[in-house]
Amino acid sequence: MRTIGLFGAVSIGIGGMVGGGIFAVLGEAVSLSHGATALSFFIAGIVALLSAYAYAKLSVTFQSEGGTVVFVDKAFGDNILSGSINLMLWLSYLVTISLYATAFAAYGGTFFSHVSPLLHHALISCAILLPAIINLVSASFVGKSETIIVFIKVSLLLLVIVVGASYVEPSRMSPQNWGSFPSIVTAGMIIFVAYEGFELIANSAEDIKEPNKNLPRAFYISVITVIFLYVAISIITVGNVPEEQLLKAKDYALAIAAKPSLGQIGFTIVASAALLSTFSAINATIYGNARLGYIIAKEGQLPKELADEKGDVPFMGVLYTTVLSLFLANTINLSEIAIIGSAGFLLIFLIVNISAYKLRHTIKANSTLLLLAIVFSFLALITLLFHTYTSNPQAVIIFMGFIIISILFELVYGRLIRKTMCKREY
Repeated sequence: MRTIGLFGAVSIGIGGMVGGGIFAVLGEAVSLSHGATALSFFIAGIVALLSAYAYAKLSVTFQSEGGTVVFVDKAFGDNILSGSINLMLWLSYLVTISLYATAFAAYGGTFFSHVSPLLHHALISCAILLPAIINLVSASFVGKSETIIVFIKVSLLLLVIVVGASYVEPSRMSPQNWGSFPSIVTAGMIIFVAYEGFELIANSAEDIKEPNKNLPRAFYISVITVIFLYVAISIITVGNVPEEQLLKAKDYALAIAAKPSLGQIGFTIVASAALLSTFSAINATIYGNARLGYIIAKEGQLPKELADEKGDVPFMGVLYTTVLSLFLANTINLSEIAIIGSAGFLLIFLIVNISAYKLRHTIKANSTLLLLAIVFSFLALITLLFHTYTSNPQAVIIFMGFIIISILFELVYGRLIRKTMCKREY
């Protein structure tokens, strides 16, 4: 039975995007694009909007909780590419959880007079372990309150924007204070992970009322709304706070942005909102990734252990997601996590855009828009990887390692073990 209307579908998209991403990556954008931070968010938003067109068309035709997984399988069938992308998507969500946990630790650390490395890692670990326990005990606990949490997050961001508007100094955003054009574009691609949540609408397609009308509207309304929200918050942040202060506290830049207009109370409110947002996002992503692993495992593309359920909880999926997220979050720094997460989703969206083009007649999509989506997502990925390799090669190496692991896993497990098992069952 379809129970989600247009407002609910838009809330899913906005909630998926305005999770922990904006709290985590705002400082990263400022460090690269400086006074042009708002432009970087706009560029990233255009790439997201083009990909949202492909998702909208695919979601209407192939309504399934599998979302991205189903789209790639429909376009390419059961082969090395689809199998590798499925695992890459699962790994990318692990990186997203790590990003949110690192942001949680950064904002949580502002409530302490001194943050030692031990305390920092303890905060990261708690940010993952507590939501994991909630998922194992009652996966719907935070999910039921997600609409309220989305309302709180968006309301606080709007408060910072409205109250801080009169404090903006336009000179801080003048072209002489911009970074170079490649840096501005690269910043946009690093923060792309702050937009990736719109694809969650596709996973709810089976539950959305009047899907032919509401699915496309939900994608476009949610992405365009978040573009305006991010651009506005970028203007307030850069326009209100001297850059040296933002860079000194770039891991919790959004809380600093509230200080000029709202004082220490504003800083504390935004920091508290960041803790709530990142905690909620981690809880939802752990459950979502465990469900994704369950769906892929049920199709035989991941080990069958991930398809084990206890009640309605994908128990083993939650455990695997928790353990691997803990490892990533505690071994990779915030900048590298943001780069790897953005690169992962840019690659996945590129494949989805190609899938949509391959199925363009079936989904009745505009070829020109799909080609633009392919070109933009490809150039965005290449720009990110090229610039990052010159400044932070380790992040690129880790990302390439994820790709190699995905391909090797599919080659070994998918092409050998799974086929052998199928033959035995037959």
